[in-house]
Amino acid sequence: MNLNFLEIVSASMVLFAVIDIIGSIPIILDLKKKGGRIDALKASLVALAVLIIFTFLGEKLLGIFGVDISSFAIAGSIILFIMGAEMVMGIEIIKYDGPSGVSIVPIAFPLVAGAGSFTTVLALRAEYAVENIIAAIILNLAFVYLVLKSTNLVERVLGDGGIHILRKVFGIILLAISVKLFMSNVATQIHTLFPFLKEAIQHS
Repeated sequence: MNLNFLEIVSASMVLFAVIDIIGSIPIILDLKKKGGRIDALKASLVALAVLIIFTFLGEKLLGIFGVDISSFAIAGSIILFIMGAEMVMGIEIIKYDGPSGVSIVPIAFPLVAGAGSFTTVLALRAEYAVENIIAAIILNLAFVYLVLKSTNLVERVLGDGGIHILRKVFGIILLAISVKLFMSNVATQIHTLFPFLKEAIQHS
């Protein structure tokens, strides 16, 4: 085991920003108003299982298509950048048009375990040890469970203003992390494609 507190915190913050369960409270409340019964435990466990499975098998799935983790991380960093821009500027670029449902769909998938979080866990694989990513996923899904169990209370405590501020703050964090992911993995690709550049840099 190579558990690293800083890696767990960093990965947790990225996933927290991407999953954005606080920002999804209005959607969840709307589902409840429409008569949908939300099973917080079921939704959280399904999302947890999906994300952990994808963390381990996602790279193998990419291998089938001949894509390496570094290339996927670059693509993922672009998606994260767009998501961060959405949160900061209050615009919609990515269309969330998943099928209707409640506990499993759309809350577990794609609201929590969706394209954004899939991209994120694979992008994080290029930066952090897998056990730290799993720990971050577990922490986030535990928080998701607590939020789903107490959406009305969270909304009353934070208010519209608090939720708005949280989205902006984590949007900026997501933008910064996406830039870091992009730059580090572009450097990896350059060193892979042009190994002589790595030798020249080391000897300079």
